[in-house]
Amino acid sequence: MRAQLLTLMITLIFLGSVVTTLVLYTLDNNNVEPHLKKPEKKNSPQSPASCKDCREDIKKALQLYSQVWKKDDDNYQKFRSQLSHKCHGLEKAILTQTNTPLGSKLVYDGEKKRTLQEPLFSNKTWHTCAVVGNGGIVANSSCGKTIDSAQFVIRCNLPPLSNGYEKHVGVRTNLVTANPSILLEKYAALNERRRSFVENLRSYGDSMLLLPAFSYGRNTPVSLRALYTIEDFKSPIRPVFFNPAYLQSLAVFWRSQGLKAARLSTGIIMTSLALELCENLNLYGFWPFSIHPYSLQDLTNHYYDDRKTKVKVHAMPDEFNFLLRLHSQGVLRLHLGDCEPDEK
Repeated sequence: MRAQLLTLMITLIFLGSVVTTLVLYTLDNNNVEPHLKKPEKKNSPQSPASCKDCREDIKKALQLYSQVWKKDDDNYQKFRSQLSHKCHGLEKAILTQTNTPLGSKLVYDGEKKRTLQEPLFSNKTWHTCAVVGNGGIVANSSCGKTIDSAQFVIRCNLPPLSNGYEKHVGVRTNLVTANPSILLEKYAALNERRRSFVENLRSYGDSMLLLPAFSYGRNTPVSLRALYTIEDFKSPIRPVFFNPAYLQSLAVFWRSQGLKAARLSTGIIMTSLALELCENLNLYGFWPFSIHPYSLQDLTNHYYDDRKTKVKVHAMPDEFNFLLRLHSQGVLRLHLGDCEPDEK
């Protein structure tokens, strides 16, 4: 028991030291707004068998999306204020000794009965941010350059950035999430050889690696092993843990908006956090249907594979509809078309 407490203390101390550098973490890139090609007008798609039931949904989405986008500062400030008031992402999204002092009771957001006795965002707001989802719509989009032009780039669940993908999704990363299921399935829960895990992290440089270590009890051991592996191999990436209290408040907030889902997806969680962090937010790779809205080609589920989402856990089309509504209100900007290719 004493050894376990000592381990937890060391972990929290390490996290505190890791995240304090974030206060000094500023970015000086030029503020470049993404410019997309104007999609060609085409007849209503004849949906292939892979998407036979989504034709009407796509038609409605495109009708709403086709309106000229303009940021509405009033709507943005109103929604951001509601989100901040309920969730306090700037102060509480990441577990720290400030918001969860040593000795505090830590309640797992996915298991309310499980408790544990137990990096900090500064109050800086970035001018331009990009949240990059992994949807197949971003494949062959040539959006890498515009994504990398954002001051702060968030990616989800350790996506590949090399082997040609960089042209379409970019390489710049300031924060990347890692679902523990990826560590369990792809890296044998980090119980065996761990070098491949560390080598694959090189794509993300010294970005923050955000782990939901305290969503479920089963997530904690493998998340701590990820932390220790990063320490052991002296990787420059900076591991931080989601605060379960923040995830709970975020779930309550979205339910109050009418979103019904067993669990929020990583994409909408990171979009929510980015709305508190960013003045101008652009979303890429968010499209829940299996055909492209303009080229009408079949799409894989992810830009790098066709592994299906757990439909009973996440409500992707419903989440997308909420994001589309925020787009139409000028709160954030969804990108569904291809970007201008780099002429170099």
